[in-house]
Amino acid sequence: MKALMFGWEFPPHILGGLGTASYGLTRGMAMQPDMDIAFVIPKPWGDEDQSFLRIVGACNVPVVWRDVSWDYVKNRIGKFMDPQNYYDYRDHIYADFSYRYTNDLGCIEFSGRYPDNLLEEINNYSIVAGVIARKESFDVIHAHDWLTYPAGIHTKNVSGKPLVIHVHATDYDRSRGNVNPDVYGIEKNGMDNADHIITVSNLTRQTVIDKYHQDPSKVTTVHNAVEPLSPEILAIQDKKGVDDKVITFLGRITMQKGPEYFVEAAAKVLAKAPYARFIMAGSGDKMNEMIRLAASRNISDRFHFTGFMKGKQVYEVFKASDVYVMPSVSEPFGISPLEAMQCGVPSIISKQSGCAEILDYAVKVDYWDIEAMADAMYSIITYPAMHEFLREEGKKEVDNIKWEYAGQKVRRIYDQVIYR
Repeated sequence: MKALMFGWEFPPHILGGLGTASYGLTRGMAMQPDMDIAFVIPKPWGDEDQSFLRIVGACNVPVVWRDVSWDYVKNRIGKFMDPQNYYDYRDHIYADFSYRYTNDLGCIEFSGRYPDNLLEEINNYSIVAGVIARKESFDVIHAHDWLTYPAGIHTKNVSGKPLVIHVHATDYDRSRGNVNPDVYGIEKNGMDNADHIITVSNLTRQTVIDKYHQDPSKVTTVHNAVEPLSPEILAIQDKKGVDDKVITFLGRITMQKGPEYFVEAAAKVLAKAPYARFIMAGSGDKMNEMIRLAASRNISDRFHFTGFMKGKQVYEVFKASDVYVMPSVSEPFGISPLEAMQCGVPSIISKQSGCAEILDYAVKVDYWDIEAMADAMYSIITYPAMHEFLREEGKKEVDNIKWEYAGQKVRRIYDQVIYR
């Protein structure tokens, strides 16, 4: 079974949970002896683990424009070109595009990130996908998240192979309902053209059905999982003092993640437990606002902002924590609580998160219920028996949530769309 996957990021260069999930799922699927995965990303950095798949860099694929028609060029890239660049002769258009978008090797350049011209990069990525579709041999197309849906559709149109899209989040999650019409249009088009849709939780599945008007029989939930901890991570020592009680938020500091509820709950805990310390690890557009909020609550001396963390740094923070909190307003899944629980850290999660569907040994509260969140934080750092119970049972639970099992579910979906 050969799968051609389209993603946007891949470890160790990640900016969120998408790359982590892509890595875990592909590793889990690669445990199937006949599974062959080619994973396309806009810009590889050269240090990705390719022991279980093959990375294809869109930035390394030469694009031969003289092999396509004038209508194709106009339809695919015209909306990103100034009207004065619409020359009468096809060669001028090719030359203009090459000058603006490609390097000396005839390859389109990508940032490898989420730049201000993201829609333009998404469109260029889909153009390269058409070239890849003609070169690669594959049985099924798998497109991860909205950024790659146009690439998946183009590949399907070129190859005639079935398309599976993987919804890791929707714009309803990212925007608290204030949906960007351009993003929604890309998401809806991807879903409409997919042969099957995978969602990371039943919460997201219902959003896809209700908000994007998809047939329920076409949408299947495959919950995320966690990678086993490496010897390097297991060897990390807890360096905090014995009397320290550390409560941690780790994630993007954005509207979706509910960071303000964490700060407000922290203020309530510190009123009863002034010895507690709070860490907000991550970066995002609400970071300065959270710094000001902590100052306004007079808790800045007990509140630490670390900035963005990845790889080993994440686990060093977990190992130094007594409690992990994820107060997300809308979280399609949320891998970080599972990673914390792997490290023996009791976790508090919002009921509005997908991982709440599969975790029995995490404390669940409504994201807006600051009183309940603060009570849970205080109880876990105050009562050793409660902390120990959640630590032990939580670790047992997440150790059995494996990417191998998720990969088997995806494989059954592949078989369904290929052999139907």
